[in-house]
Amino acid sequence: MAFKAQQHPSPALFFDTVNAYQRTQALKGAIDLDLFTLIGAGKKTAAALGKECGAPERGVRILSDYLTVIGFLTKKGTRYALTPDSALFLDRKSPACLCSATDFLLSPTLTEGFRDVAELVRNGGTLQKDGGTVAPENPIWVKFAKAMVPMMALPARQMAQLALGSSREKMRVLDIAAGHGIFGIEFARANPNAEVVALDWPNVLDVARENATAAGVHRRHSLLPGSAFNVDYGTDYDIVLLTNFLHHFDFKTCVTLLKKVRAALKKGGRAVTLEFVPDESRVTPPAAATFSLMMLGTTPQGDAYTFSELSAMCKAAGFAKNTLHPLPPTLQQVVVSVK
Repeated sequence: MAFKAQQHPSPALFFDTVNAYQRTQALKGAIDLDLFTLIGAGKKTAAALGKECGAPERGVRILSDYLTVIGFLTKKGTRYALTPDSALFLDRKSPACLCSATDFLLSPTLTEGFRDVAELVRNGGTLQKDGGTVAPENPIWVKFAKAMVPMMALPARQMAQLALGSSREKMRVLDIAAGHGIFGIEFARANPNAEVVALDWPNVLDVARENATAAGVHRRHSLLPGSAFNVDYGTDYDIVLLTNFLHHFDFKTCVTLLKKVRAALKKGGRAVTLEFVPDESRVTPPAAATFSLMMLGTTPQGDAYTFSELSAMCKAAGFAKNTLHPLPPTLQQVVVSVK
């Protein structure tokens, strides 16, 4: 008879979690020092790295060893090297570098929302008096627009491919809560006959305009400043993009918005929604499931919605058909809803 090895309780998870702030700040420090870029450029030892970034060898060694332990670097003898993930996402010479995303993800507007999670739970939402990130014209979204293009570039291209395929037909696309504008921009790039309208707060649209100009699609990229709940969208859109927006609001508010989106679409038009979508258990996959806590800390009523919840919203708004589409290797999924 085979016996299964007994697994003894361990305090490891407790200590890992209690000390997790060090993990976050170690990564931020390495980005601020450009360690990943320097290692990618051939500075492999603590002494060489310290010389380049103006820091004592001891400090660089301790930080680099820590980054090796948690999986961002490898070490052989005294020489450090980038992992494949670090080379792609943390070396500033990589076109997929995500370093700028920390300007938004670690901004005080987000991080300070989690100083008292017990009180967050008691309150049922953000403790920020102005409504958190959904406050009108919150300057955090300018920071978001400037910081998040590298992270959103791949899903934007994937969404355009999913929605357009090989179509080059003339169409109108409304990009709601456009932010940096990269989603609408990728639709304009993929289809030279697509006209895109980007909707967001005026200060945020300044960033979208710059990105559209840099991408060479500004002549087919117009701006619609204002609140997605109040501004007149117009009509006869073929596609409406809702990227990382619904999770900021409660079910009823999302239905109200989706009804407005549906009214702006042509018959047979589609709403294309990008979201973190946990499965029905709400505990997997981890990145989507844990996003609910982000919404608890930064919004009054936001959440990470399951596909059944998103589908129910869309049906309540009058959409005839809703389908779910993964976007590997990204952490998000797309819901396509047909009028």
